[in-house]
Amino acid sequence: MNLPDRGRRYVLQHLTRFLDTEESVETVDDVPPRLTFKALEAIRMSRSRDRIMNNLEEMYREAFERAKASGDPSQMTALDFSYRREQLYFEILLDVRDAMEKR
Repeated sequence: MNLPDRGRRYVLQHLTRFLDTEESVETVDDVPPRLTFKALEAIRMSRSRDRIMNNLEEMYREAFERAKASGDPSQMTALDFSYRREQLYFEILLDVRDAMEKR
């Protein structure tokens, strides 16, 4: 009496039947996902500039408050610089995104 083995076979048979469908068969049209210009044209960006910048500000504000509570001025200075740098990077990327969407 080998119950675990029979149980495995039973599960394997049902999984095989479930997974071997026409949908799972590879076709000529199957293309692995890639970040191409065609893909970027098809996908419109969903987050607004304000939402992105507010999320960035909120994240850094929380980290700054933790550094302030711990009394670490060097961490506060580093976070302030990092926030301004990241803000500039995001502004540039968002400008590029806006320019691409206007095409």
